[in-house]
Amino acid sequence: MKLHNLLAPRWLTRSIRNKLLAMALLPLLVVLPLLLGALVIWGNAAYDRLLITKVRSDLAVARGYFGQVLGEVGSGTLAVAQSHTLHLALAQHDLQSLQVLLEKERRRLGFDFINLYSPQGVLLTADWTPSHQSAQSTSAALRATASGMASTHQPAPRNASLTLLNANELLALAPHLAPRIRIPLIATRGAAPIERTVEDRALVMLSNTPVLGLKGETLALLRGGVLLNQNLDLIDHINRIVYPDGSLPFGSNGTATLFMDDVRITTNVRLFQDQRAIGTRVSQAVRDAVLARGDTWLDRAFVVNDWYVSAYEPLMDAAGRRVGMLYVGYLEEPFRLVKYNILSLIIGIFLFVIVLAAVFSVRWARSIFRPVEQMNRTMQHAEEGDTSARVGAVEARDEIGALAIHLDQLLDVIDEKTRALQRWAGELDAKVTERTHELAQSTASLQQAQQKLVKSEKLAAIGQLTASVAHEINNPIAVMQGNLDLMRETLGDHARPVAAELRLMDQQVERMRLIVTQLLQYARPTEYAGYVETVDVNRVLENSLVLVSHLLAHTRIEVVRRLQATRNIGINEQELQQVVINLLINAIQAMPEGGTLLLDTHDRGETPTSAGVVIEVRDSGAGLSPPAREKLFRPFFTTKNDGNGLGLWISLGLVERYGGSISGANRRDRGEDAPGAVFSISLLSEPQKQED
Repeated sequence: MKLHNLLAPRWLTRSIRNKLLAMALLPLLVVLPLLLGALVIWGNAAYDRLLITKVRSDLAVARGYFGQVLGEVGSGTLAVAQSHTLHLALAQHDLQSLQVLLEKERRRLGFDFINLYSPQGVLLTADWTPSHQSAQSTSAALRATASGMASTHQPAPRNASLTLLNANELLALAPHLAPRIRIPLIATRGAAPIERTVEDRALVMLSNTPVLGLKGETLALLRGGVLLNQNLDLIDHINRIVYPDGSLPFGSNGTATLFMDDVRITTNVRLFQDQRAIGTRVSQAVRDAVLARGDTWLDRAFVVNDWYVSAYEPLMDAAGRRVGMLYVGYLEEPFRLVKYNILSLIIGIFLFVIVLAAVFSVRWARSIFRPVEQMNRTMQHAEEGDTSARVGAVEARDEIGALAIHLDQLLDVIDEKTRALQRWAGELDAKVTERTHELAQSTASLQQAQQKLVKSEKLAAIGQLTASVAHEINNPIAVMQGNLDLMRETLGDHARPVAAELRLMDQQVERMRLIVTQLLQYARPTEYAGYVETVDVNRVLENSLVLVSHLLAHTRIEVVRRLQATRNIGINEQELQQVVINLLINAIQAMPEGGTLLLDTHDRGETPTSAGVVIEVRDSGAGLSPPAREKLFRPFFTTKNDGNGLGLWISLGLVERYGGSISGANRRDRGEDAPGAVFSISLLSEPQKQED
């Protein structure tokens, strides 16, 4: 008898089934528990290291953004100190303008205060001071700093730094921040014992920047800053950057806090559901490690009322003193529960393997019910619209296996017919869309051709009529002008009593000649067109203002320029000037009692065929009546007693000659909160001649 038969129990040697069971259960009952224990120990340590690595990277993100905000305080204050507007207001001793500038810059930069001091430390103005308040002295420390800069001509530090101030020092800088200073201290579990009940100091991002003259002398001192006490917007933004929505799994919550010493001065940690834990204090263990020794805390810590995976880092002032802490962390409990669930899952898998070994015999039943389940799931997916659902290969080689094969073949046929129907439907839709598009293009082309034909017929009729009128009118005009000249020559000195009447007749004759010329200019544009050149519209507007300056001199009209166009256009400069002067004269005549004449230019379009410039002329007169808007560009329409009604008509023809357009409307109709009319000229950088 062999040795292993002697050592084995009798019940094991009598049955192959027992031997197989022993071979299957021995690894499950001995080897798997040992592997399970090693896996639990290693996984627990690795999981904790992963959490610490995560919070370390979170702290780096928070530190980077905090440093960015600190740098923006310094760079923002420096930009204000170097601004031309500030230097100009200082040179003019205009405290009111300085205050308005500081208020505007404070809002733009998001600061809590921006103060301006004289080189001797006297407060000149600030965004929070009343406009009638006179200069007042700052604290002795500020005076000493400013006086030293004035005497040595050395610029003060321009980089922002954290500064710990008492209540009086902060109130001297920004008294309107008084409600945010006082923070009642709340008894906190594990915190170091203290006797104080209120924190009335302030932690400030502060920047001191000198305003230097051309020779490097100190003209003034600019001081800007952001108060961190109860600065909820800053801490919430840090929290959103570090822990955006969905960044933490398992329902964990990320938190961020700024400490002054060991007191939470701004945080999104909740004391209760709607109350932030401002005024609570950090545990003594964290305080000793971070504030006393200057270490960075990366471990779990008890925060207010729960355990968090936490990271604390000391905050330094300009002198290197530890004045506070930056904290980020997330709730530990969800991750702890996940760890326990994973352990439970591993144990469950272990038990499942044992049970699976005990019921291994049921595998034969799978050869019957598994193909049926596969076919059932396939039919459900097909009913839900999944055309790719198939039973696939099955282990059974009986009638059930043949049925699965036939079902797949039937689904293949159905899928092929469905795709064919969809293909035919798509081709039909494409043909309908193509025919519809072609019909729309044909309709548009027909409408465009009709418009061009109508315009051509009108121009032809106008040209024919104009040529006849010009011929018939110019001859009498020449006779009248010749007789007037003959009368002056014949009468000599005897014509003096009627000299005024003769001049009036000369003017009217010249007016008739001008009307005829303008009619010919519109009817025969090619005979009167000037050569195309590259034109700066801003310069044309300035030159046009000079030409109508004699009209503006007798009015109370204020001219406002907003010339922002950077592109040139292709047009004849004299013709463009004619159009602009016509619009300027109309705007001046629309404001007999005075008003505002606004000239605006800006670029439009980006493609070579659409790039150009828009010129807008706005007045503050009575505006355009509905009948006037309808007949605005019709010939001989005018609302003035001494006008001929050809100005806008001719201007439209000149602009359209180069592919441009001109329009008129009331300013209120365009959404502006101002009375008056606005005329817009749209011109192209590369002119496109309009077809007749």
